[in-house]
Parts: sequence; structure tokens; C-alpha cells
Amino acid sequence: MAAAPGGYADILKAPHAARLLIGTLVGRLPNGTAPIAIMMFTRAEGGSYSLAGGLAAVYGVGNAIGQPLLGRAVDLHGQPRVQFPAALVSALGMVVLVLAGTEPLPLAYAAVAVAGLFTPPLEGGLRALWPSVLGREDRVHRAYALDAVAQEIMFTVGPLLVTLLVALRSPAAALLVINAIGVLGALSVVLSEPSRAWRSAPREAHWLGALRSPGLLALLGAFFFVGLAMGSIAVAGIAYAEGHGNESVYGWLMAALGLGALIGGVAYGARQWAGAPESRLRVLVGLLALGYLPLTLTPGVVAMTALAALAGVFLAPAIACAFIVVDRHAPRGTVTEAFSWLVTTFGVGAAAGTAVAGPVVQLSGTTASFAVAVAGGFAALLVLVATRRVLAVPLHRPRHTGDVVAASENDRNGAVEPGFSTGHQA
Repeated sequence: MAAAPGGYADILKAPHAARLLIGTLVGRLPNGTAPIAIMMFTRAEGGSYSLAGGLAAVYGVGNAIGQPLLGRAVDLHGQPRVQFPAALVSALGMVVLVLAGTEPLPLAYAAVAVAGLFTPPLEGGLRALWPSVLGREDRVHRAYALDAVAQEIMFTVGPLLVTLLVALRSPAAALLVINAIGVLGALSVVLSEPSRAWRSAPREAHWLGALRSPGLLALLGAFFFVGLAMGSIAVAGIAYAEGHGNESVYGWLMAALGLGALIGGVAYGARQWAGAPESRLRVLVGLLALGYLPLTLTPGVVAMTALAALAGVFLAPAIACAFIVVDRHAPRGTVTEAFSWLVTTFGVGAAAGTAVAGPVVQLSGTTASFAVAVAGGFAALLVLVATRRVLAVPLHRPRHTGDVVAASENDRNGAVEPGFSTGHQA
């Protein structure tokens, strides 16, 4: 590997890059804060914890269904025609929830279902835009790492913003403000020149869309288990905090996990990496699984916080590398849909992790619940190892347009990651 000249500053100086990154992060605030905002609103309305969890879960299910469907619509019809209308409908769903409250229940559930289902696929859309904005593949890959780092910031700042709005006004105001901000973020993205000009490559008509790629299916299988590990850590962290008699400990653990991911993502994006990304992904996921292992020791709070930071170090690099793999394995004309499937699969895995870790805590305690994360990490590695032959044959090689084109034989053999060790330029 070699140092990457310019680093992230080189990315952010490119025309439109900072606007697209910030607009996407702002536009995704409603999605990143929905669970906590919905639960706080429901409790303020006098609803039970079960109802709060149920509404948040329905939002999550709607989001999981909607992301790949809307991603496919973006590939077919372009970003402005899908992203902004979807953001408006999603925000209107939350407005209905605020105006109607939690009674009648069917209306409340329908409102959060609509809000989740129509959450715009801004995350996948941004990754589809990077090649046309940045040109060189090494810059695109570094942008993926920057994207992963920025997500960690959003998932840290977002809940803090909701808490501040609740303290200053109310949970209802927090829901309305966050979703209004999200609409403005989506509007900023779709009004940009790259978003308006972007067109997906022609696609082969197929009802499976992006899912007809064996390599993409293998990657999704692996990242279901990465999501499971993350979801189980959230539950295990709560159990650990309760066991140490201080709820604030949970915040420290989650902040340390995010800080570790932030450090890892910055370090990863600051380097250029030779070799096929599929092979590197196996190494990163293996290191991620190993990083979860010390959490099962459940030492004192200070040591546990340090272990949480260590556990997060390889998360952002693994996600950034996965973005590259998605780009190489997405069928022609399905790039936004493919990225959206990765988001959905990770989210479904996280939900499964919380569902599994809860009973494990009740039956076997905190240590066993952290062991669920370890098992998820190694299961992800096992999937990548078992499917390495499939992943070794990418469908496409990223170029400098809105999508990808056919790879050369050398690229298909996975010998070199394009643009890195060869110094390929646009």
C-alpha cells in the first residue's frame, strides 16, 4: 500500500462533492434518528414501551422493503424523479403520526409504515454519483471510505440533535424538525448538477434486478451477519450498563464504538490499497470478528470502553471495502438498487441481532450476549470464505460514468484492484 496524495481534502475540493456528501447526510437524518424519535414521541403520548418498539419496528420493516424498490426506481427513472418525491411522502407520514398521535393505532402504524417505505435511497444514490463527480477510481474508492466515516458522525450527532430538540420543545417538534431538515437535504442533492445529469447504464430486463448477481448475493449474506453483530452489541451494551448500575455507561460504550470506526475509516481512506478488494474484505471482516472477541471478557467500565473502541476500528474499513465490491458485482444498470440492498440487508441483520441477543441476555447473561456479536462476525467471514470463488469473478469494473461497464479479463481474474496499483487515471 502507499500513501494517498491529498487524502480526503482532495475529495472534498472536487466540484459538487462536499454538497453531495453533506446533502446526503442531512437528507438521511430522519432515517438515522427515526427509532429514537418515534419511541420518545410514543412515550410522550402515553404509549407503552411495547407500542413504541412496535412502531419503530414497523418503520424499520418499511424501510427495509422500500430501499431496494426505490433504488430500482432511481436506476430506471433518475434521481430527481424519485428521491425528492419519496422524501416528501416519508416526511408526510411522520406529520400524520404527529397530528394523529398514537390513537387510532392502525393510523399510527400506517403512518410510520409509509414513512419507512418511502425513505429515499440517498445513500445508494450518492455512491452511484461518485464516479461521475470524482473521475479517477482511486478517488472514488477513497470517497467510499469518507462516506463510511461520515455515517459514523451522523449516527452520533443525529440522536444528540433529537435529544436537544426534545429538551427545548417536545418529541413532536423533534419529529417535525428532523423530517423537515431531511427534505431540505434531499432537495439539495437532487437540485445539484451531477444528480440531475446522472443516468444509469442500460439494464437487462430481469425481475430479480441486482439480485441476479451471485457475487452480490454472497456479499449480502455476509453483511447480514455483520449487521447481526452490530445489533447484538447494542443489546449487550444495555445489559452491561445495567449490570454496572449506570445507564450512562451505555452511551460511553456506543460512543467508543463509533470513535473506533471513525479512526479506522480515516486511516483506511488515507491509503491506497493494491490487490483485489474481495480478498481484502475477507481480511477486514476477519479482523472485525476478532475485535469483538475481547468484549466477552466484560471487564470494568474503563477497560470495556477501550475494548469497544478497538471493536469498532475495522467496521468502517469493512463497509468502505464492501462498497467497492458492490460496484464490481452489481449487474449493469442496477448500481443504486445494489447499494440499497446492502443497506437493507445490514439493517435486517441488525434487527435480527437485537431479537437474538435479548433472549440470550435473559437466559445466559451479558457475556453470552457479546458472544452473539462474535458469532455474527465469524459467520460473516465464513460466508465470504465459502463464496470466494464466486466473489473472485466480478461482473463489472467501475469506470467514470454513472454506472459500471464490462471488466477486462485481467480484472475478472481479480489480480489487481483497478486504479490502485496500476496508477490508472481517467
